[in-house]
Amino acid sequence: MNTLLETKDLRIEFPAGDGKWAEALCGVDLSLDPGEVLGIVGESGSGKSIAMMALLQLLPKGARVTGSARFKGKELIGMAPSRIRQLRGKSIGCVFQDPLSAFNSVLRIGDQIAEAITLHDRSISKRAALKEAERLFELVAIPQPAKRVSQYPHEFSGGMRQRAMIAMALANRPELLIADEPTTALDVTVQAQILDLLRDLRKDLGIGLVLITHDLGVVAGLADKIAVMYGGRIVERGTTDDVFYHTAHPYTAGLIGAVPSLDGDGPLQQIDGTPPSIFNRPAGCSFHPRCSYTQPACQAGVPSLMNTGHTDCACHFPLVKPRAEVAE
Repeated sequence: MNTLLETKDLRIEFPAGDGKWAEALCGVDLSLDPGEVLGIVGESGSGKSIAMMALLQLLPKGARVTGSARFKGKELIGMAPSRIRQLRGKSIGCVFQDPLSAFNSVLRIGDQIAEAITLHDRSISKRAALKEAERLFELVAIPQPAKRVSQYPHEFSGGMRQRAMIAMALANRPELLIADEPTTALDVTVQAQILDLLRDLRKDLGIGLVLITHDLGVVAGLADKIAVMYGGRIVERGTTDDVFYHTAHPYTAGLIGAVPSLDGDGPLQQIDGTPPSIFNRPAGCSFHPRCSYTQPACQAGVPSLMNTGHTDCACHFPLVKPRAEVAE
């Protein structure tokens, strides 16, 4: 099977003043096959969203991106903006974190979806594009689609706006869908509906899906594999089952411990402290100031990803004994 998306040593830097640069992404390797779901998990500031925004050239001006990111074998880093625009919204769809701000508040939602369609196919009339918008609303289970396409974003509930954003992302039948925190600020019932929708779309359309979230519980029943990020690096990656049942990194263990259980057995765990700033990242392992297992060696050097027999883990003292070092 040909790889749909692959990044190698992907790095992102931002100007830090006085000619200095702050590294926000520190060499990330990821891969995704067609029809597969990759969950990228981590707290705010871990680098999970900017990694995907770099692929679409949506970072702020001044950002410096190096390394490699290939979509179906085509290098995205350094690609001409005109060629990126051909891929963005067509072959690669994106569900942004806040659908209310992502939509234009003074244009009807149906018109915005129709514009996304005609922009990539000039042969389609606006009337036909609006009919396609209705079909997409049916696909994402928005009731009364013929009525809804004529409404404005403020007339939709939070869950409906998220569904409409997914419909827009699917408008040109992309092969890759990037969903950035698609369940943020939604109540648990609507969250479940959105995740069920993404699961059905993956099954019915066979698209590759990158699901970005801070909540391991969100990806537990949807992702095939998980990459846990902290301080701009991948600290653990593996299949979903291995990450949950053979956890090797203390940070991953902390995230799992923060997920409420259905039986309510025991108090929730917490990870003390806050994530590091890219302008003041601690020496050695970035997680050591918050880690209950920290030792002097943790401040001496950045740990490399090591294969534990189940997951790849970047920790000097993993919870599961490492077997071999792997390429970062």
